[in-house]
Amino acid sequence: MASQGGGGDGRAAQAVTKWVLGLGFWVQGFRCFPWTVVNFYLKDGLGVSPSTLQLLQHSTNLPMVGKPLYGLVSDAVYLRGQHRLPYIALGALLQALSWFCIALMPPTIVSVPTLTLLLLLSNLGAAIAEVANDAIVAEAGRQAHQGSAPSGHLQSFAWMFGASAGALGNLLGGVAVNQLPPSSIFFIFGVLAAAQFLVTAAIPERALNLPQKKGGVSNKSSGIRRQISELSMALRKPEIFFSIAWFALSYAVVPILMGTMFYYQTQHLNLDPSVLGLSKVFGQLAVLAWSIAYNRRFKRVPTRKLLAALQGTIALFMLSDALFVDGFYRRIGLPDAAYVVFFSGLQEVLFLFKVLPFSVLMAQLCPAGCEGSLMAFLMSALALATIVSGYLGVALAAYIGVSGNDFSGLRKAVLVEAACTLAPLWLVSWIPGDRRPEKKQQGDETIKHHRGVRSLISTLVAAVRPSSVKLLLSDFLQQMNSRHSIDWS
Repeated sequence: MASQGGGGDGRAAQAVTKWVLGLGFWVQGFRCFPWTVVNFYLKDGLGVSPSTLQLLQHSTNLPMVGKPLYGLVSDAVYLRGQHRLPYIALGALLQALSWFCIALMPPTIVSVPTLTLLLLLSNLGAAIAEVANDAIVAEAGRQAHQGSAPSGHLQSFAWMFGASAGALGNLLGGVAVNQLPPSSIFFIFGVLAAAQFLVTAAIPERALNLPQKKGGVSNKSSGIRRQISELSMALRKPEIFFSIAWFALSYAVVPILMGTMFYYQTQHLNLDPSVLGLSKVFGQLAVLAWSIAYNRRFKRVPTRKLLAALQGTIALFMLSDALFVDGFYRRIGLPDAAYVVFFSGLQEVLFLFKVLPFSVLMAQLCPAGCEGSLMAFLMSALALATIVSGYLGVALAAYIGVSGNDFSGLRKAVLVEAACTLAPLWLVSWIPGDRRPEKKQQGDETIKHHRGVRSLISTLVAAVRPSSVKLLLSDFLQQMNSRHSIDWS
């Protein structure tokens, strides 16, 4: 009877966990509903240029860079004995407040700076909620991995909910642009965020049966110091450090042309907003299909091979964009709208395809106790890399001379973008291979990974002047040397 009760409690906890994660990822996925309208509101309502649009899009993601801090606080600071659900509720509340303010703001006082501040508040709430959601996925996923459940199942479940909400949000957003005033759309999402706040606040965290830290809840300041120490130790592991470094570089070195392409499609090609909405719907459906395919088939493929294949595929799609701008597809009879819906929609989410297998890899490598901190650090690195990518895209468009009225240099800019996308493939060996090789093979493979990087780190150590940073990098080299017995001479 005890075992049956324990099994029943376990199933009940899994059901509540899936409910919380399903709601959380669904609301976060549905954020594209108001954001689709924001792009047209900035372009048509406030008359901003392509570069200003792209700068605002990426600058409002700055709160995402603070995810490691939110993760440290979530891991260490308990609110009434809980350290996940209260932060999800807080994030939902901040989002609700920001979108209500945008919706109810009188048109006479609406400006780009005011809108930017409120969008920053919305993304701050989203970042806090995402950190707590990701930590629950990592903690519950680790328990499932140690049990009988397959690795990556919970990650795929969360992705499916987020992708389905994204598809619905983009579809409704593309239609609502022509049917409803922007204020109504912003208000609707505010109501959804408020509903998430009320539901999450009513669920006790003990119902999720998450693993508890040894020693219980400790002093907040000592807890944060311990989390910083544990995160530091995790990042000293070469397989974690180099994996995150490659993942961030694979985004940061690509000068994305999102704002420029948005203006090219809506202003130069005069495509209807519903076409762009359908494009994003197709992309979200592709994400949903990818999460299912990954869970059933591709999770058995070594992460390094999978990420390299996805990076190469992204470059091929960008080369296809160059042909599209050149008019090739139009000349062979493919309408512009069809290309944007299918090819552009898929290309936009191919960058997201890399996140799922990499998150599963990090969940496997993550030491127990700092799941929230490490996953938050990963998402922060991704957010910062995406911001850098957006700024580089603005610089590239300005250098080549692409503007809202002149797209003659767009083909050249897209070719540069594709070439930069291929660059990270030279460093793909930074990603660990198969996680289940023989010990000797694993040791030999690790030596290959890090011997090629040793000269780069040594150069950084010699070049950096502050003694504290120099000591940190030197200690990191010693850790790698003693861990893998690599002869650096």
